Amino acid sequence: MNKLLSKGLLACSTALVSSTMALADGSDLTVFDWSGYEDEGFYGSYMEKYNEAPSYTYFGSVEEAFTKLQSGFSADLAHPCSDMVRKWVAADLLEPLDTSRLTHWDDLLPEIKEVDGVEIDGNVYMMPFEWGNTGLIYRTDLVSADDISLQLLADPAYQGKIAVPDAASSAYALAALATGISNYTNMTDEEFETASNYLRSIHPNVRFYWTDGGQFDQAMASGEIEMGWAWNQSELNLIWNETPALMVKDTDVGIATWVCGYVHLKGSTAPDDQIYDMLNALSDVNSGQYIIENWGYAHSNAESYDVVDAETLAAYGFDDVQKFFDNSLFFDAVEPSLESRMLREFERIKSGF
Repeated sequence: MNKLLSKGLLACSTALVSSTMALADGSDLTVFDWSGYEDEGFYGSYMEKYNEAPSYTYFGSVEEAFTKLQSGFSADLAHPCSDMVRKWVAADLLEPLDTSRLTHWDDLLPEIKEVDGVEIDGNVYMMPFEWGNTGLIYRTDLVSADDISLQLLADPAYQGKIAVPDAASSAYALAALATGISNYTNMTDEEFETASNYLRSIHPNVRFYWTDGGQFDQAMASGEIEMGWAWNQSELNLIWNETPALMVKDTDVGIATWVCGYVHLKGSTAPDDQIYDMLNALSDVNSGQYIIENWGYAHSNAESYDVVDAETLAAYGFDDVQKFFDNSLFFDAVEPSLESRMLREFERIKSGF
C-alpha cells in the first residue's frame, strides 16, 4: 500500500472515530430533574446534534433536591422552580448563566424573565423553561360545580376523599388562597396561624399527601379521591384517559402559578458548549410547542404560542397568558425564617398535631 493511500485511509478512519466519539457524548451531560422530564420532545435539537439523550437522576421535591446537592451530589444541570433559586444561590450551589450564549433569551416572555429568582443581584441563574398552575382539580361527576371552592376541601363530607402535595410551600400557598392572605411569602404571626389552622382543618379529609403526579392521577381516576390540589398536567392526563375531571382556573376561587427552569450547578464537569446546547434546545420554539400540546404546561418562549393552534391554547387556558400574571398567586421565594417555620409546622400537621 502506498504512503498516500495509507495516509488517506488513516485520515478517514480518524475522522470516523472522532465523529463517533462526538455522537456518543450526549449521555455525558447529567441532569438532576423531576421524573418525566427526560422526554426527548423537550430537547430535540440536542438530540439532533449528539444523537443521544443526557443522563438523568431524579428528585421528588425541591427540598429533597436541595438536601442532596448540599450533601455532595453532583450533576451539570438541575431543574428547580423559581421560588427555590435564591436559597440555592445562598448555598453557593449555582453558576451564573451567560445570556449571550442563550440563543432564545430575547424570545422568552418578559414577564417570565422578571419572576423573582431568575435574576439575582445582577446575575441570571435560572433559564425559565416551563410554567403552569397548581389548582383545585375535581371529579365533575362526583362534586357539584356549584359547590366547588377551596373551603370545600375542609367539608367533613369529603373525609378521606382529597389529596394535597407533600410540599410545605405548595400547601401554604393553598392555605393563603383559601383564607385570603395576600402575601404568603412573608406572613405575619397571625396569618401563619390562620393558614396553619386551615391546613389542620383539611387534614382529616386527606387520603394522602402526594409526592408524584401519577399517584394523584390514579387515585382520581379510580374514584379513591374526588378532588385535590395538583398541577395542571393532572387535569389533562385525566381528560385524556376519559376521566371526568376539571381544574378550577377561576382566579376568584384561587389558583397558583409556578415557573421552573434550568440552572448550571457548581462542580459541573460537562463542557460549557454542551451545557448551552441543552439549554438552547430546551428553550427552542419546538420544545415550547411540544410541552404545550403534549403536557399542557405553558412554555417560556413567547413564539411557541404562535405555532400552537388557537383551539388548543384556549382549551388549556393559555389563550390569555396575561391573566395568570395579573391575578394568580405566584410561587415566590419564601422568607427564610418563615420557610423553616412552614416546614416544621407542616410536618406536625401531617402527623395530626
